[in-house]
Amino acid sequence: MANTNIQEIKNGPLRWINITHISEIEIKYLEENFHFHPLHLKDCLSLSQRPRIEKERDYIFIALLFPVYKRKERKIISAEVDFFIGNDFLITVHRNELAPLINFFNLCQVSQSQRAKYLKGSPVNVLYTILKILLDSCLPILDTLNKNISNIEDQIFKGYERRMVKEILLTKRSIICFSQTMQIHRLVMKRLIRISDEFFSLGHLKLYFKELLESSEEIWAALENLSKNISTIEQTNNSLISFRLNDIIKILTIISVTILPVTLTASILSMNVPGSPLRSNPHAFPIIISIMALIFLLTLSIFKSKRWL
Repeated sequence: MANTNIQEIKNGPLRWINITHISEIEIKYLEENFHFHPLHLKDCLSLSQRPRIEKERDYIFIALLFPVYKRKERKIISAEVDFFIGNDFLITVHRNELAPLINFFNLCQVSQSQRAKYLKGSPVNVLYTILKILLDSCLPILDTLNKNISNIEDQIFKGYERRMVKEILLTKRSIICFSQTMQIHRLVMKRLIRISDEFFSLGHLKLYFKELLESSEEIWAALENLSKNISTIEQTNNSLISFRLNDIIKILTIISVTILPVTLTASILSMNVPGSPLRSNPHAFPIIISIMALIFLLTLSIFKSKRWL
């Protein structure tokens, strides 16, 4: 095949066509060879497609999103993969972002035993394996988010509340992106079981597809739990920051209130005006200092008696 973005694996009558870096050229190939609905082909070109499943007369179209964790940017993005499933073919259309899908295709391409194992009978066998691999790839991302939350919690109680504000926001953004990617999966999986049962003879595979549905629900439940955890930690962090800020304001207020009468006393006693009691006293300076110290200590004792210190 001349176009390197279109790769094909055959095992008997069953074909798996994998299309990467989708463009008008690849869309034209699908038009000429499979005559898919124009709207489905247009959906393959568009970005940020919402997950959905639709059944046509001779094929099923599925659009799904899966999370991809970017370690350098420390964020999660959504990667789309579109499926066309017919009686004797499976077509996957993506943008070369999902490493598990790429690795699985390459494995089937180079290994005759893997082709014989997965590319047999109905194309839903291959579809099930791909969906299972992609859902399983979500688990390490969940583990990473969970570790990030545990690390944030540890750092908060070590006194690094301000540093953790950015970490909390980064983790919250990742969880939100992950949740947006997975929120429709359960509905698509339920409809896939119903539509596939009408389109193909699933047999024992129905149990496996229900297992995929359970996996999708477990991932969603884990995301909800992570979301609650990071929200609780954020509230705790904000409370600790507020507490420390209040402590700082309290100390500054006490200093200001303590210094105010001392300053006022020093200003009055040091005034160089007629009638000033210490104007001509040779010991004026030590007397003023003693009075200031006495007032300072008196003020501190009042604060301690009120338990403000």
